[in-house]
Amino acid sequence: MSRSSDFISGIVSGALVGAVFALLYAPDSGKNTRDRLSYKLSEYYDELNDLIDQLKEEKEILVSEAKEKGDKVVLDAKEKAEGLIAEAEQLLESIETAKKKA
Repeated sequence: MSRSSDFISGIVSGALVGAVFALLYAPDSGKNTRDRLSYKLSEYYDELNDLIDQLKEEKEILVSEAKEKGDKVVLDAKEKAEGLIAEAEQLLESIETAKKKA
């Protein structure tokens, strides 16, 4: 998760630095500069929301895959445990049978 948060913080900081440079070196009037800046910030905001949505989808996919793998591991462990219990019961029965014969 740190890679995605680093990426998002990079986008935000890049947008802020770009906005500062645009204000400082803009050859246009203040109103036009503010309008362009507002438009760009709106674009960055939309891109950021798209990235957040993508990350949420990827997270859901990863959680789903992890849950499926976890369920499979639990099922496999349960089957092995049942097999061991069956073997132990058979061993106990054979011991009981051997005791009765002796």
